[in-house]
Amino acid sequence: MGYYFYIQPNIFHQLAAFPTERLKGIVPFVCAADAGGFTAAAERLNLTSSAVSKSVARLERRLGVVLFERTTRSLALTDAGRAFHETCTRILSELAEAEAILAAQKREPVGTVRVALPASFGRLCVVPVLSRFSAQYPDVRPHLLFADRFVDLAEEGIDLAVRIGGPPDLPSSLGRRFLGRERLIFCAAPAYLEKNGMPQRIDDLQEHACVVYGRSDGTQPPWSYAAADGQVVQCVVRPRIVAGDAEAQLAFVRAGLGIAQLATWLVRDDLKAGHLVTILGEAATDGLPLSLLWPVARQLTPKVHVLAQMLEGHLRVR
Repeated sequence: MGYYFYIQPNIFHQLAAFPTERLKGIVPFVCAADAGGFTAAAERLNLTSSAVSKSVARLERRLGVVLFERTTRSLALTDAGRAFHETCTRILSELAEAEAILAAQKREPVGTVRVALPASFGRLCVVPVLSRFSAQYPDVRPHLLFADRFVDLAEEGIDLAVRIGGPPDLPSSLGRRFLGRERLIFCAAPAYLEKNGMPQRIDDLQEHACVVYGRSDGTQPPWSYAAADGQVVQCVVRPRIVAGDAEAQLAFVRAGLGIAQLATWLVRDDLKAGHLVTILGEAATDGLPLSLLWPVARQLTPKVHVLAQMLEGHLRVR
């Protein structure tokens, strides 16, 4: 039979109502488990062996489970004891990190920072910035989540997120720094254009092989372009290839298999190297907004504040 200890979201409100005596047995229990006995734990805690043993016994009575299997020569955790020890160790570790963060408010950022990133944009644009950040702040441990879905920051314990798109209105629990909008252009490989000709008008795209983005539900969003009067207009093309990943689209276009509308952050290096060329340049238009998001409750921690500043400086669209 397994044992699981779940920490409720309102645990601190519950703890506030607890008598302090109910919390005193945690540290002696963890120390005894780690040290392998009450005597060794007593030496670490500057207590008597009897005091540690009695503290653990009171904890067992309160929980209604046996935490240790005791013999005259050894002390071993029961299944319940191992599960409870894992939970207590994690909580004590988080408390220690919280104290370290508070102590470092006027010093260097420290601790784990969980960052949620869009898959392609994260790999191509954000990871290089995070590499510089990690070199500059070695006491911060980035934990990266790559996902094109809209991550629930609170539910998944995210400290900072880079988001492309999303609703204009956010809950009051989230902070945001708007970084600008991605720029969308039409592009193709020189080999494709040499074989199929250069489109002169948007309508010409209907006669070309088009590589479009496809959503997981099977739909393909239309392409947007800037009309002669400055209005943003949408058009639907017949796709030759549908890809549910921007980097896959780029690979097909780079191979000379068609024309695509892609964000400049994705094709910047290929344009510079001449692997791709811009077509219908006057039709380029703004795409989705880029933002930094974070839980407001965490915005003052040094690790989040400094990382947000660095990301904003490198990712802001100018």
